[in-house]
Amino acid sequence: MRGIAALLLVLLATGPSLAQTAAMTTTDPYRWLEDKDGARALAWVEAENARTLPRLQDDRRYATFYAEALTIASARDRIPAPDLTGGRVLNFWRDAEHPHGVWRWTTEADYANPEPHWATLIDVDALGRAEGKSWVWKGATCLQPEERLCLVALSEGGEDAVEYREFDLVAGRFVNNGFVLPKSKQDATWLDADTLLVSRDWGPGTTTASGYPFVLKTVKRGEPLARATEIFRGAVGDQVSTGAYTLRDSQGHQAVFITRGLTFFGAETLLLTPHGPVRLDLPARTRPSALIDGQVVFSTSDRWGDVPAGAIASAPLAEVEHGVLRPALIFAPGPRQSIEGLGQTRNHLLVVVNDNVRGRAFVWSHGPGGWTSRPLTLPDNATVGVVTGTLRSDHAYLSVTGFLSPTTLYALDAAAGQPVRVRTTPARFDASGLVAEQFEATSSDGTRVPYFVVHRRNAPLDGTTPTIMTAYGGFELSMTPSYSGSMGKLWLERGGAFVLANIRGGGEFGPGWHDAGRKTHRQVIYDDFAAVARDLFARRITSAAKLGIYGGSNGGLLMGVEMTQHPELWRAVTIQVPLLDMERYEQIAAGASWVDEYGSMSVPDEAAFLHQISPYAQLRRGVVYPEPYIWTTTKDDRVGPQHARKFAARMHEFGLPYLFYEDTAGGHSGDADIAQGARLQALQMVYFAQKLMGPAL
Repeated sequence: MRGIAALLLVLLATGPSLAQTAAMTTTDPYRWLEDKDGARALAWVEAENARTLPRLQDDRRYATFYAEALTIASARDRIPAPDLTGGRVLNFWRDAEHPHGVWRWTTEADYANPEPHWATLIDVDALGRAEGKSWVWKGATCLQPEERLCLVALSEGGEDAVEYREFDLVAGRFVNNGFVLPKSKQDATWLDADTLLVSRDWGPGTTTASGYPFVLKTVKRGEPLARATEIFRGAVGDQVSTGAYTLRDSQGHQAVFITRGLTFFGAETLLLTPHGPVRLDLPARTRPSALIDGQVVFSTSDRWGDVPAGAIASAPLAEVEHGVLRPALIFAPGPRQSIEGLGQTRNHLLVVVNDNVRGRAFVWSHGPGGWTSRPLTLPDNATVGVVTGTLRSDHAYLSVTGFLSPTTLYALDAAAGQPVRVRTTPARFDASGLVAEQFEATSSDGTRVPYFVVHRRNAPLDGTTPTIMTAYGGFELSMTPSYSGSMGKLWLERGGAFVLANIRGGGEFGPGWHDAGRKTHRQVIYDDFAAVARDLFARRITSAAKLGIYGGSNGGLLMGVEMTQHPELWRAVTIQVPLLDMERYEQIAAGASWVDEYGSMSVPDEAAFLHQISPYAQLRRGVVYPEPYIWTTTKDDRVGPQHARKFAARMHEFGLPYLFYEDTAGGHSGDADIAQGARLQALQMVYFAQKLMGPAL
């Protein structure tokens, strides 16, 4: 309450209109829509869906868009993403016969064949039917080095809360009387074959305000959860969760680290020793990421002695175990670079670097003289990713993707070889005549902001091209080129253009690019996005009458801000699973965990800024806004559907046009099954086609 009182004093000093708006947050007429599963709220959702769906689904384009999106999502000639585990290639696969998916395996030798022979481990659809649940696959964690026993995570309807069950890869079945951790937002890692390290909701007083666990316990095989032994405790005021993970190398070294999430980005890191957890003297945003040749590899977003922010460094495990941290620099990115990802094989570290939003890959090796590297030869002007590696060998798989180049899988022997192409996704749309270009816009403070445009090579530069633009702008997440069959088929083939903006808040140029837009500095993120739009107009690629934008989650907040701050720049706005009420976000779902990104209403200057950008607070009667399409999911237990609901209700109150749709499954990512993904894609594309291309002919 002290923070709210301080906020009111600040707003009273700036003028009565702001004070009145701040007071409205305590008398919000739509707080009842925050009751996520309440009967009244769900009845409102049902009525809104009944109004919106006919508008979109009755459009003659909907059936075609849905069929095309479903065909692409369920195509049998997709690349089965490999996971090198237990001497096998594991894969999780969805198709028309298995919309929720199957977990399956083949040998590495057979995987090299055009049509591998797969053996099913878990049929998620069959499991759901047998148990009367809508199970959604959330991955598996296997005990190294044997990689026989695994903890399988299953979510009901796609929520972040999961149930863990023990599975035997060799026997191909769930373990009788094995480990079972009932549904919770939880984290579990193997300590040994009979012991788990688990953080979960252990009962009252064991979760933070954001709903995440902060008590870590050991769970022994055959013993009930009530007998679990506490080994570490964070605090209820922590913003995120406490958890543990294990790093191993091929020489048999092992290190168990405990992370206490004080903020979303900053953690206290401890090493689990025979005498209990010991805190390591690390910067808050420095994380142990790999263990190779007895060297702990650290990723850091903070300066760490002589190691610059955004770099990777290492220290001998033997010294770390004694509390000695003298990091040796491995690699420091340049000013227009960032480290995008790390991978590990038996003897080598794989490093992916973004260089002006173009992927580069390197193999780093440790020896008596320290670290050495060699570049890998891969296609340029693309996004590179480490798909999987293994401690059993130096084999790994890499992916390469671009806007117009179908995703390609490369096999790598990190010991000496160069990547070898093994699979390529068949083209899902006709890319002939299309071109992908990179430009730069100048933002409000003079910063150069890169963006990509995919359009027809001969498109007229007269502002008439229907264009869809997206960005994310938060949490140090990079937005890089990728091959989207549905975007190409449903939009580019029909004459539209696509734009990806690399605005601040992301990780494209390292932690500094992110930090530039955190908390009260966020306005530059929104200025960057608007600057890209204006640059598109200046180049005559498109115009405000032909420009639509979309974004989800934090990107949904971006869309809401752009709509309320610059309604004149957009013809269409899709707001997906968004944050929108920034004066209440800390009280909704997991919102309290994001204070390190957005700021807090308990801090006066941050509260004033949150009010200033909050789309829910900044909507105004009488302003001509583009009619937005707002969609969310009931099962979203991360951001929650509450923001989207309240924003739509406020628009209705003000007599403003809008479309609202809430899917009843899928969680925050809308990934319950492939049909849901195709439906959401088709609905969105119909909306953009109606707004930017006109009525169906």
